Order: sequence, then structure tokens, then C-alpha cells
Amino acid sequence: MKKLGFGLMRLPWSADEKWGHIDLEKTREMIDAYMKEGFTYFDTAWVYHGGFSESVFGELVAKRYPRESFQVTSKMPLWGMKEESELQKTFDKQLEKCGVPYFDYYFLHALNKDVYQTAEKLHGFEWMQKMKAEGKIKHPGFSFHDSADVLDEILTKHPEVELVQLQINYIDWESDGVQSRKCYEVACKHGVLVSVMEPVKGGSLANVMDDAAKIFKDYDSKASIASWAVRYCASLNNILVVLSGMSNMEQLKDNMSYMKDFKPLNDKEKACIEKASELIKSTIEIPCTACRYCVDGCPKKINIPRYFELINEAKRYSVANFKWNYNEEKKKGGAPSDCIACKACQKHCPQKLEIVDLLKKLTATFEG
Repeated sequence: MKKLGFGLMRLPWSADEKWGHIDLEKTREMIDAYMKEGFTYFDTAWVYHGGFSESVFGELVAKRYPRESFQVTSKMPLWGMKEESELQKTFDKQLEKCGVPYFDYYFLHALNKDVYQTAEKLHGFEWMQKMKAEGKIKHPGFSFHDSADVLDEILTKHPEVELVQLQINYIDWESDGVQSRKCYEVACKHGVLVSVMEPVKGGSLANVMDDAAKIFKDYDSKASIASWAVRYCASLNNILVVLSGMSNMEQLKDNMSYMKDFKPLNDKEKACIEKASELIKSTIEIPCTACRYCVDGCPKKINIPRYFELINEAKRYSVANFKWNYNEEKKKGGAPSDCIACKACQKHCPQKLEIVDLLKKLTATFEG
């Protein structure tokens, strides 16, 4: 299997609400181009695109391609679940939405210390083994957002896990919060394969500061900036697949151009990434990946990732250059100053950001 996975989390946008604002025609073209080049791995989840991602996969892939021609992963949304019976009801609905009789890989979604306790309470790992015995899950696993110690605890107690999905990219590799390297090493220690999410860190590593971009372009003027980030992850050992949440055909074609016949990074390329990484990290005010988990539960509908993007850009250049953008975003509704500090956003943030405090700081920066 080729190592580039199609993440169905940031699909092309449409004004039409029928498919949750997903542009079906553009997505169909992308999927067909992806499959034509021999790529086969799709990653979706119950919550992606407001619940429409799985249905779009069913419509555009499962209905149009033989089951043996692709692999698909979906995930169990454990947050808020109270009864063990909810696992089966949700799973059966996911099989229906995705239009498949089984999942090649299936994850308990976004485990951290708290969600792991819910998984244990609902016997989530045992339930996945039951589904495996029935042939409805080929390879059970989980996606993860917490410390390496917590990951080690889970994998020690559940050696039956076959795959873990981790946030890995060259910015987060030595991050104290994300702990990409430490978590990766724990997975390797337990002999568990790794699926990589956020290799381009929500797209931010596709558009880096000029000084960092120059390092990459001086080495290879034809290679895209994003390609360095994806190849960095794919060059690691023990990696099953590197996911990319592609939003248009241009991104897809670029990714396929260097992943079709993938070549790992050489020592000189690794040195380029290390040098550029230090420059980039110095410009990041808020390490948000724009996953939008924080937006769905916000009672004030604040577009938190967009505001965090603006503050990062303001640090890179100047606040004055982005005040107009900030004011335009406010006109759409849900200003940072509208935050009521309910902290619903923080409960779902994979990066563990103190969002309420950051919104206050952001307001002071742009409106002070």
C-alpha cells in the first residue's frame, strides 16, 4: 500500500448544505485521480464535516469502487457516551453511512487520559475485539492526543492494539505538549504500527516564513514546501500511512507527485528541515492545527481557528497588517470578545490549548 492516505476531514467547500457544504463534484474528481494513481487508503470519522464525511465516502468511494480496491478507517466518538450499547448502535450506523460490510482499520477516537477512562468503562477495546471476531473490523486501534506516558499505559494494558494514529510533524517532534517523538517511540517499543495525522500541521507547514522557505527552495527549487513535511513523516520507520487532509486538486496532485514513488529523506534534506524548523517555531504564537473540534461545541459560534491563524500571521508580520482581516471576521458573527468562558472548546482541543485565555489575549492584541 502506498503511504499517502486521503484524510476526509478538509474536503472542498460548497455553499450547498445537502452534503454538509462538501463540494461533491470536486471531491469525486479528487478521489478518482487518487485511485487512478494507485493510492487506496481513506480516513474518515463520525464527526468530520459535521457528520457528512462518512456519507460522502460511501457515495463517492464505496458505491463506485470494488470493496477490495480500497482501505478505509473510521472512528468511534466516545465523548459524551454513557452506555455500552451506544458503541454498537454508532458502529452499525457508520457501516451504513460508509456503505461497507467492514472497516479495514477502526479507531477509538481521540484518546487522552479522560477519554481512555470512558473507553475502559464502556469496554471499548473488548468490543472492538468482538467486532474483529465477526469480521467487521480487520485491524483495531485508536487515535491519540496525550503524553507518551499515557500512551505507554494504554498499549501495555491492551497489547491487542494493532495501529495507533499519532500527530507527527517536524515542528511537534520535540514539543513538550504534543510529544510526537516520545509517542512515536512508545508505539515502536510496543511493536504497533503508526498512522500519521497532521503531518503539515493543519496546512501551516505548507506556507512557512520566507527565510525557512528559502532553505527548502535553495536545496530543491521544484519541490513544494508541503512535500518536505509529508516526506519527513513518511521517512520514519514503522509508518503504515501518512494522512493528508487535501482540500483541492492542486494539493492532491502535488502530494501524489512525490509519494507515488516515495523516496525517504537523505541526510542533507534532514539537515534542511532541522534548520528551517528552528526558524518556523520562533514565529508560532499559537500551535493550532485548525481541526475545528473547538468550533462545533461553541455556543457563541466563534471561528476560533481562523482567529488563531490571524494572530500567528500578525506575529510573523505585524498586527496592523491584519486588523482589517480581524474586523471582517468579526462581522460574520462570533467575535473573540463574545466568549463566555464555558471551556467547551478546551475539552475537545487535541493540542490542549488554553483557548479561553488565548481569546482574551487575542482580543487585547487586536482591539487594545
